[in-house]
Amino acid sequence: MKALLLVTAAAGVLSACAGPIALGGSVAPASANRPAEASTLRITLPLASGWRFRQDDGLQGAEQPDFADQAWERVQVPHTWNRVGNYLDTSRPHPNTVDTINKTQGIGWYRLTFTPPSTLEGKRAWLQFDAASRTAEVWLNGVRLGDHRGGFSRFRLDATAAIRPGQANVLVVKTDNSDPNTSPSTRDVLPLKGDFFVHGGLYRPVALIGTSPIHIDMEDFGGPGVYATTTKIEGDRAEIEVQTRLRNDGPKAEAVTIMAQLVDVSGRVAVQESQVIRVEAGQGGTSIQTLVLDDARLWQGVEDPYLYRLEVEVRDSKGTPVDAHDQPFGVRQIRIDPEKGVFLNGRQTPLRGVGYHQDREGEGWAVSPEQVEEDVRTLLEMGANTIRLTHYQHGPVIHELADRYGLILWDEIPLVSAWTNGGAAEPSEALLADADRQLAELIRQNQNHASVMTWGIANEVDFGNSLPGFLTGGVSVVPPDPMPLLNRLDDLAKTLDPSRPTALANCCEGRIFAADAAVPTTAVAADLNGANRYFGWYYGRPEELGPHLDRFRSLRPDQPISLSEYGAGGAVTMHTDNPLGGPVDMRGRSQPEEYQSWVHEENWRQIKDRSYLWATWLWVGFDFATTIRREGDADDINTKGLVTYDRAVRKDAFYFYKANWSGSPTVHINGRRYTDRAYQFVDMSVYSNAASTDLLVNGESVGVRTACPQFTCSWRIKLAPGQNRVVARGAFADGPVQDEVEWTLDEEAARAVRIDSGALMAARSPRGRFGSDTFFEGGTAGTTDIPPAGYGRPATARPIVGSDTDVARTFRSGTFTYAVPLADGDYTVTLTFVEPQADVGERVFDVLADGKTVLTGLDVRVLSGGLLTELKREVRVTVRNGILTLRFEPKTGDAIVSGIEIVRN
Repeated sequence: MKALLLVTAAAGVLSACAGPIALGGSVAPASANRPAEASTLRITLPLASGWRFRQDDGLQGAEQPDFADQAWERVQVPHTWNRVGNYLDTSRPHPNTVDTINKTQGIGWYRLTFTPPSTLEGKRAWLQFDAASRTAEVWLNGVRLGDHRGGFSRFRLDATAAIRPGQANVLVVKTDNSDPNTSPSTRDVLPLKGDFFVHGGLYRPVALIGTSPIHIDMEDFGGPGVYATTTKIEGDRAEIEVQTRLRNDGPKAEAVTIMAQLVDVSGRVAVQESQVIRVEAGQGGTSIQTLVLDDARLWQGVEDPYLYRLEVEVRDSKGTPVDAHDQPFGVRQIRIDPEKGVFLNGRQTPLRGVGYHQDREGEGWAVSPEQVEEDVRTLLEMGANTIRLTHYQHGPVIHELADRYGLILWDEIPLVSAWTNGGAAEPSEALLADADRQLAELIRQNQNHASVMTWGIANEVDFGNSLPGFLTGGVSVVPPDPMPLLNRLDDLAKTLDPSRPTALANCCEGRIFAADAAVPTTAVAADLNGANRYFGWYYGRPEELGPHLDRFRSLRPDQPISLSEYGAGGAVTMHTDNPLGGPVDMRGRSQPEEYQSWVHEENWRQIKDRSYLWATWLWVGFDFATTIRREGDADDINTKGLVTYDRAVRKDAFYFYKANWSGSPTVHINGRRYTDRAYQFVDMSVYSNAASTDLLVNGESVGVRTACPQFTCSWRIKLAPGQNRVVARGAFADGPVQDEVEWTLDEEAARAVRIDSGALMAARSPRGRFGSDTFFEGGTAGTTDIPPAGYGRPATARPIVGSDTDVARTFRSGTFTYAVPLADGDYTVTLTFVEPQADVGERVFDVLADGKTVLTGLDVRVLSGGLLTELKREVRVTVRNGILTLRFEPKTGDAIVSGIEIVRN
């Protein structure tokens, strides 16, 4: 496993009905000898409009052709009835609102009356569904054609016996996205669990396809039937193996000619081969051809995503073209080294990108190709060169786009967190069959894509007995062993596609848990290791990530390791003056945008120089729907995206990566949505990859920064009362690039400084506007609340006696100092204290102002009269040299303070 070799090539299926291939010579344009009507080989009829829909779990008889559906809703396909996830902010319109949310999971019926062309007579007819969630059952003219289990992959059903060419036909599809934990109909269909919502319906396109009786196989797990693999690259010479699977549904055996060629972008035939094979009636056959490509131009990722066209034509024994396949094709080779990462065609290529879910606010999973391309362009703008397609098979469109734009993909099946139901010790045979089928469909449908680097066989199946609440519902369970299923899937992937390695993402190996926690070592079940690690969010601090990865890598130094998830939630309507001011509420509401930026800055500091990481994917590109979260400024949305669910807002952290990854001139002022400022003095930053960056406040420069670490430039600025215009201007070779914001400071905030100690987001107070904790050094933030637990149980406020209880709920404790920037002059300082737990004499401390003791021997428990009882003390100070230093120095135990007010006399 020292150096894994991936030798594969090709790109996505764009046309299943291409015309015959030009055979006139290696320099002839590919279209030179094609007939005028390519559709004489295949008939493709998109079935998009005219559908009737009803979501009804109890409906009976709807599969019958004469069923009355006139009252049903008219819909277009792609379609889903689900709308999940809404933002709580009402300052701007959102596609999803409380009134439009639909989280119903169950049975959705679709009916369509359509007339196929009479030219379909004598052909084989196939109904093609690019996806139907989670299961589908299909009838045509009252004849049951079959069913499909699994909500993410293409499937085809033979409709030849039931179709009526030139007449009205009635197509009925019953879809079911019921929760497999409660419904027997989907009980053994992956995913069983997951931190994402499974939308229902025909959310990808449907088509009717007509083929000749002799045709490329239509029933190979939804794949194209033509599979190409680059087997060798030596210098400018490449060898591509092309496997074509045929089916003869005609009345007699045929000697079939298969012609394969690669055509370059100018239309020149670069290489061409033909082969004759005999296919018996009612049987299949396989052609294997080797195309030797001289002067090959390689697919070099985002740098040069060059695509040939692979064209395969099938002719019968009379030489008549009967079927064809036509697709873009990228020639490339990938090697993954456990020490130096990914080499694309021999060139070291660090992979930096995002995890990606397919839903969008207002659309659910029924997104258009244009919307998918918009997402891809957004990620390319950020500088990403890879996408982890989580946590299920994604559709043809994004694979085709990845080929075209040069993005490298991790594909995976929906084996997420759970693989048995009801606490069973072993997965059922039906579930094993479903996992096999979904992996086979993933591989067959996508193995021609140059962009696909690895097959992901699982995500986070290594919780062991440390299972989170959303998996167990709070019930203690003994998890089953995941290894038999993982080994089975790994073997199957290698059988279906030996040219690519397998990968899996783990959550838990090497992390520190409670003493009684036991987690399985799953990474050994795949070739490539992916670590989902959330230091600075769910646990630990960001600076612990790097040493953790080093230790993790040392366990298996010959296995390549990636960082497959990292990140933090970020609410664009929530803000902090200092991301270190207090603890983030990882399962609750307090998730300011600035904290997300800080986590990404610090994680990237740990990641960027660890070249052994074969890839890194932040979590996640875009906010997405999930019904286990009430977090940040949203319900049923995971807010870790760098772009909002509706794609309307690129969060600040997006521009951090754009500055570091893209090379495009980038200047972005952070905290831009924090427009009504709590403090006159602001510590701010700008993401800028300029050679030098100047910052102007109200037209005056406050300093030029050069060589900013991680392209993050910092200043402390002073705002004036009222509106303030802040401009950052970066100097680039092609001219300056600038960004600007307007921030407001009210008169009271200019006259007074009010600090909510220990608070990441400041509480409201009757005494005036407080800001979150900042200007401190040392100490630890704390709260009097009973802390939150798991998914859904928020923090519980303990009652405090006093007039300013919300501010008093948080505190800073230990030995610490505040250095507060102020204009010189005389001030009154009011300090708020609350004792959360210490007994009399256990916490005694002094307070010093500019080195002079102003309060001595404070025992809050004694002076306030009890626990959780507010105590206030006032002192007068004179500020010189623009800084007031307040030091909290313990004599016994830790010092503590809950609020600091500094008001000019």
